[in-house]
Amino acid sequence: MAKLFSRRTAAIVAVAAASMLVLSACSNSDEASDKVAVSLITKDQSNPFFVAMIKGATAKAEELGVDLTVTSGVDESDYAGQIAAVENAISAKHAGILIVPVSTEVNAAITKAREAGLYVIALDTAPDPADIVDITFATDNREAGLLIGQWTAAKLAGKKATIALLDIFDDRIVSVDYMRDNGFLAGMGIDVKDPNVMGDEDKKGKYSGGDYEIVGNVATGANEDGGRTGLEQLLAKNKNINVVYTINEPTAIGACAAAAAAGVKIDVMVSVDGGGAGIGAVKSGCINATSQQYPLLMADLGVQAIYDIVKNGTKPTTSEGLDFFNTGVKLITDDPQDGVPSETTEYGLANAWG
Repeated sequence: MAKLFSRRTAAIVAVAAASMLVLSACSNSDEASDKVAVSLITKDQSNPFFVAMIKGATAKAEELGVDLTVTSGVDESDYAGQIAAVENAISAKHAGILIVPVSTEVNAAITKAREAGLYVIALDTAPDPADIVDITFATDNREAGLLIGQWTAAKLAGKKATIALLDIFDDRIVSVDYMRDNGFLAGMGIDVKDPNVMGDEDKKGKYSGGDYEIVGNVATGANEDGGRTGLEQLLAKNKNINVVYTINEPTAIGACAAAAAAGVKIDVMVSVDGGGAGIGAVKSGCINATSQQYPLLMADLGVQAIYDIVKNGTKPTTSEGLDFFNTGVKLITDDPQDGVPSETTEYGLANAWG
């Protein structure tokens, strides 16, 4: 592929509503009456991943003449803000919604939107269950985890793995969370009892190269501060941690800071995302390998899909063998391991989304 698109309250609901940004490609009123209206609802508008997604959607909307409304919650846990945004899209009689669902709490609102005739596409994070939306455009998050797990096992070359798992949540279910976490463990050759449940694997045993011990899972909120405090918490339990799995690169960067402050050498720090800062962290050695995904492509395809449905009735289809449309993933590292396909940071930076 060529370079990719060169990724609780009433108070919270009010903040989310206030963050609404309407982007119009045309100002002529007659033209506007024939335009397709689409809502993009992200988890927040500060994470570079979602900033890139908004950029991709905005560019495609301008190209097609789509009225795009961009809304978000205030953070990764703000389901109330997302519900309010869905309700607004229904009231505005939009043709469709593109949403990165924060959790299953948004499911009822999504169902209501579909019953009202809106076509709903999930981006990046598949809902649970998958058929809550019409279709999902996303990275194969299980494959993303699998790649960094396989790389980790190969890199350790039989050395004992003392593992820290830095996830998003510990109080709600999000598919991206359990898919990446369990994909990573499966890639290492660790028996995952239920692929849709985090933390039910044996805490000690054998991975494909030797012995392993899981020190614990910690919720980080998928941000740098959470990554720092999360690894601090696990290092307080076991200073021998030498493998750190992180849900995304901001979390990994925080974990790197925690390890440095504690004077602990981490043999393997792996992550998922592939943003510019994240690939820079791979290049500098903070992160050893990351799985790169492509949020601009997800958003571009999503806007195009709703436009095509309205204009000619053409609906998108899932990738073969999957219940979603796979937008692709590449392992990025400057330390390739035999049997694990990967690209260099040069490739990663050329295709980075932020």
